[in-house]
Amino acid sequence: MRSRGATLLAAWCLLLAVGQTVAFALVWWAFVRTWRGQSLDTIALTGNSIGQDEAYGPASTVLGVVSVASLALATGVIGFIALLRGRVLLAVVAMAVIAGSNLTTQLFKYRVGRPDLGVDPIDAYAANSLPSGHTTVAVSVAVALVLVLPAALRGVGALAGATYAAAAGVATLSAGWHRPSDAVAAILVVGAWAAAGMLVLALAGPAGTEPRATGRHPAALTLLVTAGLALLVVAGLALVSTEPVTATPLEVVSRRRLFVAYAGSAAGIAGTAALVLAMVLATARHVVAAPAAAAAGATVGTVRD
Repeated sequence: MRSRGATLLAAWCLLLAVGQTVAFALVWWAFVRTWRGQSLDTIALTGNSIGQDEAYGPASTVLGVVSVASLALATGVIGFIALLRGRVLLAVVAMAVIAGSNLTTQLFKYRVGRPDLGVDPIDAYAANSLPSGHTTVAVSVAVALVLVLPAALRGVGALAGATYAAAAGVATLSAGWHRPSDAVAAILVVGAWAAAGMLVLALAGPAGTEPRATGRHPAALTLLVTAGLALLVVAGLALVSTEPVTATPLEVVSRRRLFVAYAGSAAGIAGTAALVLAMVLATARHVVAAPAAAAAGATVGTVRD
C-alpha cells in the first residue's frame, strides 16, 4: 500500500502533466487553427523588426549554442551528475525528459500541418513551426538540470534555468525564426514531460513510506512564481491591446501597436518559462528526496539529499 502523502504527490504530478498537455493543445488550437490567433502571432512576429538590428546579435549568440551536439553533450553531463549522486532512476528520468520533449516537438512540428487562413499571403504555404525546436532544447536541458542538481543548488539552478529558457524562447522571436506561440508551446511540451518524469519518480518510492522533502528555496520559488504571473498579466494586456487591429493590414499597423504585440509576446514566453521552472523546483523537492525510512538514521530535523 502506498502512503497517503505518496499518493497525493503522484496525483499532483499527474495533474501537472495533464494540465500542461491541455494548455499545449489550447495554444496550438488558438494560434494555429484560428484566424484570430494566427493574426495575433503574425503581428507580434512583425513587431520584432523594431530594434531587430540591435537584438539580432545577442539573439544569434543565444541560439548559436543550441545544436544537436550541444544537446547530446548536455544530456550526457546531466546523466553523469545523477549517476555521480547514486541516482540511477533519476538519471534515466532526466535524460528521458530531454529525449521525449525534443522527439515530441519534432514529430508534432513535421506531422501536423498549419492551415492557410489567409493571414499572411507571403507565408501562406510555410510549414508548421509549432513547437520551437531551439526553445525545446534549451528548456529541456534547464529542467533536467534542476532535477539532478543536489537540493542545495536547485534554487539557483531553477533561476538560471528560467533565465536561459526565457532568453532562448525570446531569441527565436527576436531573430524572426519563430512565432510567439511556437516558443510557448515548446515550454509546455517540456513541462508536461517533466511532470510525467516526476510522476515516475513519485511512483518509484518504497511502498508505505512518506516522501521526505529537501531544499525548500522559498525565495527562488517566490521570485519565479511572482515574475511568471506578472509577465503573463503583461502578455494578456498586450493581447487585449492588439486584438482590435487583427483585421488591419500589417503595413498600416502603427509601430507602437507592433512593439506592444512583440513585447507582450516576449513577456508571455518568459512568464511561461518562469512558471514551468517554478513547478519543477516546487515538486522536485518531494520526488527527488529520501523517503522517511531511508532517512531514519539522520539527525532529527536534518534531511540529506
